[in-house]
Amino acid sequence: MVLKTGIIIKIPVLYKILILSLLLSPAAYADKTYTLKFASLIPADTAWMKSIESWSSELESKSNGQLKIKIYPGGVMGDEPDVLRKIRSRQLQGAFFTGYGIGRIYSPARVLEMPFLFQNTDESDYVRKRIMPDIEQGFRDNGFELLGWPEVGFLHFFSKQPINSLEELKTRHIWLWQGDPMGEAFSKAAGVSPVPLSIMDVYTQLSATHGSIDTVYNSPFGALAMQWHTKLKYATHVPLTNGIGGLVVSQRFYNSLPADLQILLKKSGQSTAENINKISRRDNEISINLLKKSGIEFMWEWTDDEKNKMLDIRNQAATELSSSGYIPEKHFIQVKTILEKFRGNTH
Repeated sequence: MVLKTGIIIKIPVLYKILILSLLLSPAAYADKTYTLKFASLIPADTAWMKSIESWSSELESKSNGQLKIKIYPGGVMGDEPDVLRKIRSRQLQGAFFTGYGIGRIYSPARVLEMPFLFQNTDESDYVRKRIMPDIEQGFRDNGFELLGWPEVGFLHFFSKQPINSLEELKTRHIWLWQGDPMGEAFSKAAGVSPVPLSIMDVYTQLSATHGSIDTVYNSPFGALAMQWHTKLKYATHVPLTNGIGGLVVSQRFYNSLPADLQILLKKSGQSTAENINKISRRDNEISINLLKKSGIEFMWEWTDDEKNKMLDIRNQAATELSSSGYIPEKHFIQVKTILEKFRGNTH
């Protein structure tokens, strides 16, 4: 074939150009389907998981069947490091990660999870909203898209033995989520010798007659949902921190979607996370009462001296995390500045 420009194009080459242009056109995506294989430690048949199931139904409906979520709940895909490896090897495309998993993607985000930083959810909400653009970019820079931020809730110590002081806490066999730099830094600063285990092994060790641990940390809802409370008798009044969470997909999967499905996934993920936040706050309040009814005794009201000691421990841990590069100092400064402004405006 000879074009008016004088350029000669062979027929087979022309066919290839036409086919390529068709493949790259929006119409080519019309019938293509995308399956987001999504894992979580959240047990099935919980309100949190039902929210994720509703999210899946919403996506399938609004995308006319083009975008679906295949959900793997209750840790069936393993601990969070296992899930992260499977995402990177393309066996999975997304997950609900807690702060532990988030730290393996973009560790500075865990500045929001520093112990004894926030006194209530109003404070954490205010600070989070102002640093969220930086966090989202941090995820992108590391190959992931953050769709939403559903928090786990305030974490408490739960134990088989009473805990009425820091000195008593030091005598307990405390579980540490294996490989968690934040937990390691805080334990070191507190003079505690924890027992590193995968979260998948916690219930087994609590159940064993001579198990390696007798003290754990979790949200009230988490302690109930994972049945840890059945092996424990005591809990601390004062929470450690407000546990963070994230709905996350790989950038590889996200970028493979046409623009309209990207927008749908992002918007629906944000609304799902907000819904889980509401459920989390409600269920954690309800769970405290349920735990008390089950026989869990909440104890250890801090003295002013103990509170100051805990804040010193937190600051020592922050220094350790900063020097290691896990959470650089600038992130602590940023959060403290925002928090001080909020407290100044509300007092």
